[in-house]
Amino acid sequence: MKILYGVQGTGNGHIARTRALLPYLRRTDVEIDFVFSGRKKENYFDMDEFGEYKVFTGLTFVTENGSLKPFRTVKQNNFLELIKNIRSLDLKTYDLVISDFEPITAWAAKIKGCPSISLSHQSAFFYDVPKVGGNFISKLIMRIFSPGDYKLGFHYHHFNQPVLPPLIRKVRPAEHSNDKIVVYMGFESIEEIIELLKPFKEIQFEIFANTKFQQKLHNITINPISVEKFHHELKYCKGVIANAGFELSSECLMYGKKMLLKPLTGQYEQLCNLKALKKLNKATIMTSLDKQVIKSWLEQPEGKPIAFPDTAEYVANWIIDPKRCSVEELSRKVWSQIS
Repeated sequence: MKILYGVQGTGNGHIARTRALLPYLRRTDVEIDFVFSGRKKENYFDMDEFGEYKVFTGLTFVTENGSLKPFRTVKQNNFLELIKNIRSLDLKTYDLVISDFEPITAWAAKIKGCPSISLSHQSAFFYDVPKVGGNFISKLIMRIFSPGDYKLGFHYHHFNQPVLPPLIRKVRPAEHSNDKIVVYMGFESIEEIIELLKPFKEIQFEIFANTKFQQKLHNITINPISVEKFHHELKYCKGVIANAGFELSSECLMYGKKMLLKPLTGQYEQLCNLKALKKLNKATIMTSLDKQVIKSWLEQPEGKPIAFPDTAEYVANWIIDPKRCSVEELSRKVWSQIS
């Protein structure tokens, strides 16, 4: 089997999910080519495992100071180039297209009749899972952004719907945590984050940001983004302050880390994530960079790890099975592994 795998590069959650699935796919007799879109090639990092991959401009979101800018997003995206890339993508040699919310590969497969799977957290929103009201345009975009013959959606809980547990690397939680707090808020100004954390001099903060060199400011360490370093700190930390992306919050649930989350203002998916986490009583929410909320959150106890099943192995086996069961049956099978 030869697969073309498209990955949305805006943020790092889609790439993290692909990293979790890739080792299981490579155990089988498949050949995989990768396409990434949503950011410039020089802004990707730790990409050796994907081999010789292609990068397209694709579609991305414009943000500023922790808020989504819808009109600038529409203005800055080149839709003519998007259509050109979709038409030019040659799928003749591929047996299957997988898209993790990547529009070029997904629409090329739809238009050219190649079998396809839409695999993403966003696919869960086709079902009756916790969602915020309003945001008609965001809902419409989510429905048409990445079509597929099959839709595999991932969520924190099944909510009695045919969705799957988070597709994350299966890692054993640490037996003991240190007193550090991991901070990853890619949509916020680093200067604002430092100012926010300065008053808590007794706490060691490990910030991960778009910087080339590590910097130390008393109790605050600013780290370049690195998959290995980040996951080491995440495993052993006491808690996490972050935006409300799905993949990181899922990893926090697996590790049992308490979370303080600030959504990207106006971003539908993150607002829905917070609604689900609030329903499950698994996160503290702040709508702005608030020192008082942080102070109260720091005093909260740690959480308990959730033993999610190894979703990646189930999904990989399902993908390569020529007689795939229904998504509903796959969902029941995977969730049956967790109490």
